[in-house]
Amino acid sequence: MNNLTKRQKQGGAAAVEFALLIIPMLVMVFGITEFGRAMYQYNTLVKLTRDATRYLTTQAAGAGIAAAQCLAVYGNSACTGPTLLPGLTTAMVTECDASNCPGTHSAVATGAGAVNLVTVTISGYQFQSLVSFTIAGFDVGLPNITFGGVSTTMRQIL
Repeated sequence: MNNLTKRQKQGGAAAVEFALLIIPMLVMVFGITEFGRAMYQYNTLVKLTRDATRYLTTQAAGAGIAAAQCLAVYGNSACTGPTLLPGLTTAMVTECDASNCPGTHSAVATGAGAVNLVTVTISGYQFQSLVSFTIAGFDVGLPNITFGGVSTTMRQIL
């Protein structure tokens, strides 16, 4: 009467194991992808501040501020097209150079003379998680993260 093979006896074990492991695996996959998106957006902010700072190093102190803000948000100096990151605005971009921060950025002494500095900072940018829902009272996905000030400082061509 008990002629079932060992394989037939364990036929449903794999399905039960899969059912038990699929939820933690999905949570891990969503967490990894959202963390990757957050890192990508942070890296984009770093590159945007670098591009805007590089642009301002070629301008006279106090000039080109609006164009640099547009460059940091839209990727061009005319403020046209979509923003490079969702939720990024020109109000989040601040600039400091010899004209508006003379105490820290004007005639900074170096071993080979003095230089002016330019700093562009993006602050208050919030990462919005795509995967944010609740399962059985547990929040799934990354919380919305507000990045600290991301800034780049370079010397200005005199």
